[in-house]
Amino acid sequence: MAEPVLIAGPEDIAAGAAHLARVCPVWAGVLPELGELPLRRRDDGFPAIAQAVIGQQISIAAAGAIWARLDAAGMTEEAALRMATEDELRALGLSRPKARYLKGIADAGIDWIALRDMPDDRAIATLTALPGIGVWTAEIYLMFALGRPDVLAAGDLALQEAARVMYDLPERPTPAALRRLAEPWAPWRAVAARGLWAYYRHAKGREGVT
Repeated sequence: MAEPVLIAGPEDIAAGAAHLARVCPVWAGVLPELGELPLRRRDDGFPAIAQAVIGQQISIAAAGAIWARLDAAGMTEEAALRMATEDELRALGLSRPKARYLKGIADAGIDWIALRDMPDDRAIATLTALPGIGVWTAEIYLMFALGRPDVLAAGDLALQEAARVMYDLPERPTPAALRRLAEPWAPWRAVAARGLWAYYRHAKGREGVT
């Protein structure tokens, strides 16, 4: 089978799911229960990374409410964030650290178009050099905004918990343990992540990611 290039549409998700079912009997048993896995693609660029930062360590509902207020105030683009004060951003619901992070990212002058052609490791390194961007946030950006097929946000607690239940593990795997578990899923680990989030919703009755 040809190596995947990008996850662009439902056909790519289906190809990844078929691969998971071939290489792992656990996935073969679980995938039919989950139905069609969501694409979860979004436009790349500053708004996508800003949404990821806003979503750090708060609920999906809270992150959505803050983003809606920023959007209504015209504060979702780099130029607007450069001009905004921290107090203005805090009044819209951002914590002081996140207000500083977003202003710092807006000031960094990242070439978002160039990121599209960077290898995964280099793109992650570029993003994690920005204020407030850790590996989890960078990997979420690569998966959802750039459509990278083999990225797994192993630090995500919902993914870890889904893997624990799905594979009947004695405890929630660490990020390193989850990466080891995921090695056979290559080159479609980003589809596996979507499957784990879907399984988390199925098992827990709530979303693990937007």
